[in-house]
Amino acid sequence: MPAQQKNEAAIDAAVNEVRLVGRVSQAPEERVLPSGDVLWTFRVVVQRAGASGRTSVDALECAAWSARARRSVASWQAGDVVEVSGAMRRRFFRTGGGAASRVEVEVSRGRLVRRAGSG
Repeated sequence: MPAQQKNEAAIDAAVNEVRLVGRVSQAPEERVLPSGDVLWTFRVVVQRAGASGRTSVDALECAAWSARARRSVASWQAGDVVEVSGAMRRRFFRTGGGAASRVEVEVSRGRLVRRAGSG
């Protein structure tokens, strides 16, 4: 297969899927945007192996927009271990200081793996 066809095949196979299993850093918050849209936002803390073999953590912003996802996260608490899946999104919005953006996981599904303090 020629190189150009391989590149085109790789692009066709590109996918934006995220799966995180980690700890909720603080209770999810319900937010109502100026547009009237409702979402729940929260952070999932996940471990990551560093280049030197040391473990560090990443705190990743998540947003639940769909009714199904909002129902899933509404009862989560700080310290709960959860699994979320969705896609990375860059969202643009206006602030008092002008235009801004943020990158977050747009959660399509979420489930509680273990309640905080339950072992």
